[in-house]
Amino acid sequence: MQLSPDQLAEYRRTGLLVVHSLFKPAEVEALSDAFDADCLVPGPQRILEEGGQAVRAVYASHDRRREFATLVRTPRLLGPARQMMSDRLYIYQFKINAKPAFGGDKWAWHQDYLAWRLADNLPAPRQVNVGLFLDEVTEFNGPLIFIPGSHRAGQLRDFRNASARSEQHLDPDDIALRPEQMSELVDRHGMVSPKGPAGSVIFFDPEIVHGSAPNMSPFARRLLIITYNESVNEPRPLGEPRPSYVVGRDTTPLEFSDEPIDMRVGGAV
Repeated sequence: MQLSPDQLAEYRRTGLLVVHSLFKPAEVEALSDAFDADCLVPGPQRILEEGGQAVRAVYASHDRRREFATLVRTPRLLGPARQMMSDRLYIYQFKINAKPAFGGDKWAWHQDYLAWRLADNLPAPRQVNVGLFLDEVTEFNGPLIFIPGSHRAGQLRDFRNASARSEQHLDPDDIALRPEQMSELVDRHGMVSPKGPAGSVIFFDPEIVHGSAPNMSPFARRLLIITYNESVNEPRPLGEPRPSYVVGRDTTPLEFSDEPIDMRVGGAV
């Protein structure tokens, strides 16, 4: 898959690009089933909502499930990511935000790169995020909201809250932007909230401001997010590095894979 010059220009200008129905229903079903199975694997990579019942997020599924290991190398995702960044990309982070029906909590307004700079001493915002809809995303089930063009404002915060919401990862609540900042940004840039069928994809910049509201609907909103980082831009932690399920250790540049993503190739890696 190759992005057109107009698509690349849109990404540079707004900080995001939406491609609808990039994956077929059978592929989404295979990925959803793999995620359901991975949610049952105990360990610190599984983040629970407050109250300890529903899953809030799961990290590093590509290390445990073949479907996701194949997904990160598919030309449909890695190809555009290379166009946006460089040919030498690796998986910095892989997570699935599992906003369940009737209770998936909000994700505070934040910039991803700020978290990575503070927690991992990541040198530069040389990443691209790829968000894959595992469910249809509508106005009802807590879709992502972006401030288009906000990626050009640089870092809008330079510290982390003293009290952490989670000991397992850096939650957006810990680096949330102030209401007055958000009012100014929205007044200047507006807001957009991409929606679409399962299998659609959002490419978004690591510095674009984004968040989402709680899911009050009876429909789940599971969002898979792959973060590709340039191999020469690896983190340089000042102390003990964060766990490998949060920050990938293998910086070997990824190669394309044409292995199909379907039920027949399922199973553990």
